[in-house]
Amino acid sequence: MTDVAHSDADLLALLDHFAGAWNQHDLDALMSMMTDDCVFEASAGRQANGQRSEGQQAVRAAYAAVFETFRDARWANPRHFIAGDRGVSEWTFTGTHTDGTRVEVNGCDLFTFRDGKIAIKNSYRKNRVTI
Repeated sequence: MTDVAHSDADLLALLDHFAGAWNQHDLDALMSMMTDDCVFEASAGRQANGQRSEGQQAVRAAYAAVFETFRDARWANPRHFIAGDRGVSEWTFTGTHTDGTRVEVNGCDLFTFRDGKIAIKNSYRKNRVTI
């Protein structure tokens, strides 16, 4: 597979569509923007880099679990920037956990692009203590 250079504008548009798909809880759209061998490193997990999911099936399951845990999940005010084959999205996440606790935190995703799609989504977010 040849890695084709994509413009910053193309990749920014990809991240805008990706953010929109998250807010629509649209798994098909999310996965269509990721490579077949995609990787998702979640904000939390047993490893230092969070829960790592590899490949379309595993990443889709991890994304579905987010929507099951936070049925009203929203990522507000997404802001993106691109640097070569890397990108960043900053956002504010809000949602209600299945146990009823409300979450509102700032976070970011670090992306690696390949062939105009997302190959790696590495997610980080603040760990806000509920008062």
